[in-house]
Amino acid sequence: MAGEAQDKVWPLPKFYFQVKVADQEVAFQEVSGLDIEAQVVEYRHGNSPEFSTIKMPGIKKSSNVTLKKGVFKGDNFFWDWFNKIKMNTIERKSMVISLLDEGGNPTMTWTLINAWPTKITGTDMKSDGNEVAVETMEVAHEGITIANS
Repeated sequence: MAGEAQDKVWPLPKFYFQVKVADQEVAFQEVSGLDIEAQVVEYRHGNSPEFSTIKMPGIKKSSNVTLKKGVFKGDNFFWDWFNKIKMNTIERKSMVISLLDEGGNPTMTWTLINAWPTKITGTDMKSDGNEVAVETMEVAHEGITIANS
C-alpha cells in the first residue's frame, strides 16, 4: 500500500525555533543572516609557470544577524541594551538560536559569540493597516558555532 514504506527522515521545518539572549528567552517572528564565509586570497609567486593566481582561504567573516519581533507594551529590552553603547564599549552577550523538533527539543543550534545590537528599526505605522507592529534588530557578533543534538 502507498505510504507504508515511507522514509522516517524528514527535513526540519523552519517555523519552530527559539532565541536566547544571555539565558533570557525572547520570542522572535523571524531570524535571518546565519551565514559565514571565508574571504578569498589570491596569490601568485614570481616564478610560477602558470599565468594565473591561485586562490586560498583567508579570514572567516560572518554577516550580521537580523531578528524581527512583535512590539509589546513596556518591552524595552533591546532599546535598553542598545543605549548602553558608549565610546568603543558595549555589553556583549551570547545569543543562542535553536531549531526545535516537534517535542520542543533543540536539534540544531547556532551560538553567536559576543553579540551586540548595531541597529534597531522601529515599526512602520499605517492608519489603514491591520498588521502587528514589528521591530527589527540587527546584531553584530564575533563568530558562529553550530551544534547538532
